[in-house]
Amino acid sequence: MGARLLCLCLLTALLAYYIYSPLPPELAQPGTVMLLSAAIRALGHLSELGELLGLMHYMEGLRLISTVELVAPTSDENVTVTDTELSGVPVRLFLPQRPPAGLRRAVLFFHGGGWCLGDAGMHGYDLMSRRISNELNAVVVSVNYRLAPPHRFPAQFEDVYSVTKFFLQDKVLSQYGVDPARVCVAGDSAGGNLAAAVAQQLSEDPEVKTKLKAQVLIYPALQALDLDLPSYRDNAQKPLLPRALMVRFWSEYLSPEPALRAAMARGRHVPPEAAPLLPLLNWSRWLPADMRGAHAYEGPALAGAGPARRVPGLLDPRACPLLAPEARLRRLPPALVLTCEHDVLRDDGAMYAARLRAAGVPVTHHHAKDAFHGAVTFLAWPLELAVGRRLFDTCVGWLKESL
Repeated sequence: MGARLLCLCLLTALLAYYIYSPLPPELAQPGTVMLLSAAIRALGHLSELGELLGLMHYMEGLRLISTVELVAPTSDENVTVTDTELSGVPVRLFLPQRPPAGLRRAVLFFHGGGWCLGDAGMHGYDLMSRRISNELNAVVVSVNYRLAPPHRFPAQFEDVYSVTKFFLQDKVLSQYGVDPARVCVAGDSAGGNLAAAVAQQLSEDPEVKTKLKAQVLIYPALQALDLDLPSYRDNAQKPLLPRALMVRFWSEYLSPEPALRAAMARGRHVPPEAAPLLPLLNWSRWLPADMRGAHAYEGPALAGAGPARRVPGLLDPRACPLLAPEARLRRLPPALVLTCEHDVLRDDGAMYAARLRAAGVPVTHHHAKDAFHGAVTFLAWPLELAVGRRLFDTCVGWLKESL
């Protein structure tokens, strides 16, 4: 009996040690966040083990997150939901059932997941699109773009751009009763990256006559050259996106070479060709003082010959929208940029907001001091977070006013 009790106590202590992770006091609902973080950490460790044993790719293991969250396309009294294709790309389409007073708004939404995970059919994304469609009486197109691996950049960008360009045709807008002057792109995390890149590309595409009205970028990933920003330093081990996982996402998106991931982890992945672009990422200029903190700016070190020179996506604004020149930014529509304090991607979004503002683009930068990466998608039990509801309400409120 004593031995069993001792084993039980040891197992309990080990479990508590594994679940516990120190969290900042201002983080909302720390207990729930801690459990979420532990579950994702456990899946990550199992995925690492599976990869080490040659059983699966690391990302295949992490995709269990998407699988368990999938829900069927189910219509309700407010919104008709169907899985279909636009321009040959799978999408989940949300059509409001309420008769419109005139032409409807439309939102093209791109899910997050580090370009490797995620699905428009995940419960959180389904709820987000359903609510946007119902509250704005808007057509919502949620895109299931190809994922890495096996599909690397620019496949993800090409999918979302193809759907957006197809949808913006006059005949398609007319088919869905959409006002051409009230179309928006939106996305979270990697989806925010894709939304920013699509908005930039559309602004220069002579074949596209319909211009976007707005863009919503929710804690977007916008550059891969400087992975030592203050936010990467401050939040290297914070939930739910530690620095190591973000490095893995970037490396899987851009290249199949393991050497790139190792170089990115050490900050030795910046090719000499990047030198003229580094002022665009100079956080000592573009970040507000409270985000700079006590950190001293040094800038990324330029590496010599290495895997980065074989990865053109590192310098391509379609992969890294923060690298776009000011002349390109000037053509962009008004933006909502949402950032979270406890997030490695905080500074990407904050710098982009500052650069958009400097280029004369109307920007609303909403910064949540008590939130972490991924918070917006936790909208339903058992993964419901009050901070997620609040931030999503902010996005919906901005769309009501701006779209």
